[in-house]
Amino acid sequence: FYLTPPQVNSILKANEYSFKVPEFDGKNVSSVLGFDSNQLPANAPIEDRRSAATCLQTRGMLLGVFDGHAGCACAQAVSERLFYYIAVSLLPHETLLEIENAVESGRALLPILQWHKHPNDYFSKEASKLYFNSLRTYWQELIDLNSGETTDVREALINAFKRLDNDISLEAQVGDPNSFLNYLVLRVAFSGATACVAHVDGVDLHIANTGDSRAMLGVQEEDGSWSAVNLSYDHNAQNENEVERVKMEHPKSEEKSLVKQDRLLGLLMPFRAFGDVKFKWSIELQKRVIESGPDQLNDNEYTKFIPPNYYTPPYLTAEPEVIHHKLRPQDKFLVLATDGLWETMHRQDVARIVGEYLTGVHHQQPIAVGGYKVTLGQMHGLLTERRARISSVFEDQNAATHLIRHAVGNNEFGTVDHERLSKMLSLPEELARMYRDDITIIVVQFNSHVIGAYQNEE
Repeated sequence: FYLTPPQVNSILKANEYSFKVPEFDGKNVSSVLGFDSNQLPANAPIEDRRSAATCLQTRGMLLGVFDGHAGCACAQAVSERLFYYIAVSLLPHETLLEIENAVESGRALLPILQWHKHPNDYFSKEASKLYFNSLRTYWQELIDLNSGETTDVREALINAFKRLDNDISLEAQVGDPNSFLNYLVLRVAFSGATACVAHVDGVDLHIANTGDSRAMLGVQEEDGSWSAVNLSYDHNAQNENEVERVKMEHPKSEEKSLVKQDRLLGLLMPFRAFGDVKFKWSIELQKRVIESGPDQLNDNEYTKFIPPNYYTPPYLTAEPEVIHHKLRPQDKFLVLATDGLWETMHRQDVARIVGEYLTGVHHQQPIAVGGYKVTLGQMHGLLTERRARISSVFEDQNAATHLIRHAVGNNEFGTVDHERLSKMLSLPEELARMYRDDITIIVVQFNSHVIGAYQNEE
């Protein structure tokens, strides 16, 4: 069952979104030219989410990818709430007071974020009042704690992640008289999500990462070639420091049971995540909440079991690891993507494919057929394909789409094989998940001239 190229394109382009930053946004010339984002589901419904917004009361832009597990509820909640928590954490004391006074006297609020959303990016209207009240409690506490110092971005990111996770947990414990909302807050807390978020302000790029999505910088070397710089570390069993951290936080007697088959307590791949209260709450609290919760919660197998060897919770944190990078003129773009991309592609290939796409230049690499017996006919085919690729204007108008096309359709020669792409995209839902994960990508393009000018000022 083959899909035609137009059918393939309509599947690949269904969720694409692009945003160009206006040249002058009234405050400062932005170091960001714009961004492209896209998602390709494997799960039905998709468990990944993405967000992008401009901070209106402070400088800077926020972008993030969120990878849900055990359902999409937690990823959904984090994708619509986290940026507000970050923005509020960054606000100066006077602005927080203005906002609180406006709420107090029923006046219109200063908008905090300008969202850049695809029509498919859902926001839950029903929970907005609940979410707003939790956020307001947070900023009221920030007002009371006012130390008069300006907030450090790193600290703001860490506080926002931890506070939102805390609120998700608290809302589920308190419950809600509205049965729909009650079920929603419980679903959010019992499912989980990883998050990889970028805050870009001038030449300051901060990446806050919790879990195993990744941030990668695309750098153009002097000879025009592309290289990749990692700006995040995966929080999973492959990261020795992370395994050490988990072991340090629990008694020696648990050392053998903490990480089994490369999973936390033998169950969870990421070692940091939002939600997932199964790995955070005491057994008593879990039982109490589930027993008093709605029947739908009781029917859910996931909520009923207690992880094995569960003695000293919490085993899981949402605290992010924050990396700061000062942008340089050779830093051309940033890729944020869920692990669905990194499972299929090496970061070096990602850097080259996006770099060549953005500059429209193919660096002619010698055709690598490493160890394959290639007939002259096949060689001719590869060369013809290469010629066609150079002559055809790129078929994608979106860098994230271009990357997904490669991630799903690449053959052993590193070129997109239409037949393979067609097969992969026509797999029925229940099979697709066996071959790949949901893929969500944001490609942020930087303005080298502006970055150069910032550098000269300094």
